[in-house]
Amino acid sequence: MKLFFTIAIFLFTLTTTAQTFSTAIDYLNFVSEQQEGITKKMWKYTKAIAHSRSDRNINSKRKSLLKTLDKAIEKIRKAPGYDGKEFKDQLLKRLVFNKNLMNDDYAKIIDMKAVAEQSYDAMEAYMLAQEMADKKMEDIQEEYETNYYAFANKHHINIIENESDLSKKMTLSNEVFTYYKKLYLIYFKVYINEIYLMDALNSKDVNAIQQNSNALAESAKEGLEVLKTVELYKNDKSITNATKKAFEFFIDEAENKIPILTDFLILGEDLEKTQATLEKTPQRKRTKEQIDGYNAMVNAYNKGVKTYNKTNTELNKRREMVINNLNTANQNFLSKHIPND
Repeated sequence: MKLFFTIAIFLFTLTTTAQTFSTAIDYLNFVSEQQEGITKKMWKYTKAIAHSRSDRNINSKRKSLLKTLDKAIEKIRKAPGYDGKEFKDQLLKRLVFNKNLMNDDYAKIIDMKAVAEQSYDAMEAYMLAQEMADKKMEDIQEEYETNYYAFANKHHINIIENESDLSKKMTLSNEVFTYYKKLYLIYFKVYINEIYLMDALNSKDVNAIQQNSNALAESAKEGLEVLKTVELYKNDKSITNATKKAFEFFIDEAENKIPILTDFLILGEDLEKTQATLEKTPQRKRTKEQIDGYNAMVNAYNKGVKTYNKTNTELNKRREMVINNLNTANQNFLSKHIPND
């Protein structure tokens, strides 16, 4: 059973063939009771990731989960084991491992999120760290299942598995997050070029603007092709449609609007050079052609200011709109497919 951030719950219906094994069942029920509290907090943490945009709220749920883990560890540690300490030690090993994972790996993941959007590699590393942490949780879970069944078999306990609603929800959330992260990486691989382009525009680096503009257009077109191959989750097109609109905007921006901004910046550079040359030329040696050429460039530049500002304003509004629409689509997707109860 693979669960997202798996701290699993096993609520079993237990039957026994002999009354003498009732104490073993009591111990398993005690263990299940501790795990139920953990899983409820785990579900609250998962819901916060799916439904909350507040990192503070998400981290608060993680800390609350850690407290519940601490209480469970303390209760199991203080309680006597059954038929020796082997199964008890196995339980403690798993819970302590989960605690350390939540306290270290997932805490680092939260820190990684702050720098994830600085590069595609950083974003990929951030999501890979999530996958690796989840895999560690799954591995320790599989080990726990083996130990659980070994204990039950040793004491001749027949276990009738009854997967809880929480367990089903956690399994579902894993599927939803896996799909969401896949789509987000497709988008971010393109979007990072937009970030670099904005940096180049802010620094008015014409060469960098042209290079990043070309990279943005090319990656957005590749992204559109990739989207055609994506298998939809429950036929939900919301994220793919919003991502497609973002890519179409990036292509239009790079191919049609950025050249307008670039031409203006080049005109500004040429005007500065012409002005510098004119200022170095003694006034008595300045020709009519020089002065007329300079004045024409000033007029063109003044006219270009309006075009530049208008184009830039329109781009900013459209960019904000498509990105907000995508963020909303992502949030609605998670809210729709991950229960909030």
